[in-house]
Amino acid sequence: MSSRLRITSALVGLIALVVLGWLATGGSTGAPAPASPATSSGGAGVEAGARPLSGLPPEAEQTWRLIREGGPFRYERDGRTFGNRERLLPARPDGYYREYTVPTPGEGDRGARRFVTGRGGELFYTADHYRSFTAVDPNR
Repeated sequence: MSSRLRITSALVGLIALVVLGWLATGGSTGAPAPASPATSSGGAGVEAGARPLSGLPPEAEQTWRLIREGGPFRYERDGRTFGNRERLLPARPDGYYREYTVPTPGEGDRGARRFVTGRGGELFYTADHYRSFTAVDPNR
């Protein structure tokens, strides 16, 4: 094999690795989000090691049903864009994530519990008003 062919093959391989890495991050050009249990697999859909929906409070299952059905939602902010300012979820373009209230019995307001959904099918739960997130598997 000539040296020119080896160099060309190496460059093609390097370009392929860069493109595959870029696609694996969802095409994001921003800095990667900090690692957390919710982002460990970094992919769309159900995260590796995701918590089963059945393991969350019963209000979470009710909220998930409303999300799937498109409402009606009890709180005005439900369905609005979640900005991910905490940078605990994978970095995605603005408008990618939506937030929904998971009611807390006895709370006079929205409480701290939320679902955050991603356009790629991701589902995350926070019980502490965005200080931490858990990936959720809605099929379990």
